[in-house]
Amino acid sequence: MSRLKTYFRPFYSETPPILNEDGTEKPNSIASMEFVKLGGIDQWIIIRSHNLNNPLLLLLHGGPGTTESPLAYKFQRELEKYFIVVNWDQRGGGKSYSKKIPRESMNVEQFVSDTYDLILFLKKRLNKEKIYLVGHSWGSMLGILMTQRYPELFYAYIGVGQVVNLIDNEIFSFQFILEEAKKRENKKALKQLQKIRPYTGENLKHLKIQRRWLRKFGGVLHNETSMWPLLKIGICSPEYKLRDFIKYIRGTTYSLKNLWNQLFSINFFKDVKEFKIPIYFFIGRYDYNVPFELSERFFKQLKAPLKKFIWFENSAHCPNFEESEKFQNLLINEVLPETYIK
Repeated sequence: MSRLKTYFRPFYSETPPILNEDGTEKPNSIASMEFVKLGGIDQWIIIRSHNLNNPLLLLLHGGPGTTESPLAYKFQRELEKYFIVVNWDQRGGGKSYSKKIPRESMNVEQFVSDTYDLILFLKKRLNKEKIYLVGHSWGSMLGILMTQRYPELFYAYIGVGQVVNLIDNEIFSFQFILEEAKKRENKKALKQLQKIRPYTGENLKHLKIQRRWLRKFGGVLHNETSMWPLLKIGICSPEYKLRDFIKYIRGTTYSLKNLWNQLFSINFFKDVKEFKIPIYFFIGRYDYNVPFELSERFFKQLKAPLKKFIWFENSAHCPNFEESEKFQNLLINEVLPETYIK
């Protein structure tokens, strides 16, 4: 980035080119930021890879609305050597947020349709037969819906912080912070938690209180009491500028408000017993945002041509960021050689 661009970084964004050691741009690389029309609205993607011959990897972020593209520059650069890595700000989230998006379009079926359209677009543009799909948190719900419906599109599915059933999810998560509050004799936490009982997670004001204490007790980021470590990295992203973070905040609120309660009708324990493709679950040992016990129980009931459950011993809900080196190494050195067929 030039000195002028560096000076105006809060107002200027780009995805840097992929360079050789001598500073020249790699001839068969790609470093692109663009809007794609999906389901009638513009949605933002970043595509990056050292080699266009690499297999395609699409990452589905959490939330709903909590886009992870601002973190890509810090936690995914090694992946770009072996995959064509695509980060997508989903409908209503991050750079894809617009107050013109119809509220009625914020539904699960529309997100499945958007994902399908994006995959077809990427396959055609990059001349690929299949892709790898990674789903994190809410993105893991979307990931399972996609791989169940369109298994022919995928080499493998990787669930990170895999959501299974939101009703059980919120019960387990609330019980964890209640027990932690008692153990720590945190009177302030106990007082606030008692006020929101009986807790189901469907009331967004109650959810906000519960998630605040969950962060403080290490159930979201292990050994951290807030999301600040990730936020600090995100605000330095070369792909995001200052006004994009205003959209990010608005988009998170908008997405959660319009989509959250719909997710309580999804129950993978009941509806999903088998995958037709290889599956991998990457689960944080301390995850209570999506309680690890539920992911583990769900995994045990599944049939698949290949399935692996991998613990991240120093992570909670975000092993893709908390242990990013392990996350990338597993995709490169385990998932890819076990599943990629040219």
